[in-house]
Amino acid sequence: MSTDLTGKKIAFVLTNGVEQIELTSPRGALDQAGATTHIVSPAGDHLTAMQGDWDHADTFTVDVAIDKADASDYDLLVLPGGTLNADTLRIDEDAQRFVQAFFDADKPVAAICHAPWMLAQIGVARGRRLTSYIATKVDLENAGADWVDESVVVDGNLITSRDPDDLDDFNAAIAKALS
Repeated sequence: MSTDLTGKKIAFVLTNGVEQIELTSPRGALDQAGATTHIVSPAGDHLTAMQGDWDHADTFTVDVAIDKADASDYDLLVLPGGTLNADTLRIDEDAQRFVQAFFDADKPVAAICHAPWMLAQIGVARGRRLTSYIATKVDLENAGADWVDESVVVDGNLITSRDPDDLDDFNAAIAKALS
């Protein structure tokens, strides 16, 4: 990411079970470009990431509790995937409120892998062209999305991507949305 993102503030919404690389790759690229990134979570002070769905990975410090977070403080929202993470967040009312606030303010939202489940849950997938991990395809189509099998899809303020293999494209799309 060669773009200078100094002064940009990005929220990463996640909880226990997040796919570690889907947090660390975009966050590292954004931090390196000068952005300020915060982990926003209902998990308490710390959360544990996963490598895949079975193996525990690193522990991360939560910067802002989800019930205290304000979307107006951020320029962009990133929703990393991970089956456990995405499934837990999509039924968390504070997470729903926070994500919805980005759409209400027409701010960019980037979601990868299983994270687009949240878009179906809060009703913003309808009529949107997007992608996700293949296992969530039918859920998103049933929510009214136009699901496509592409590495990254940009539909207005929404950026979606399939899985960790697409992180370079996902990270580039996020940088472009912020520049």
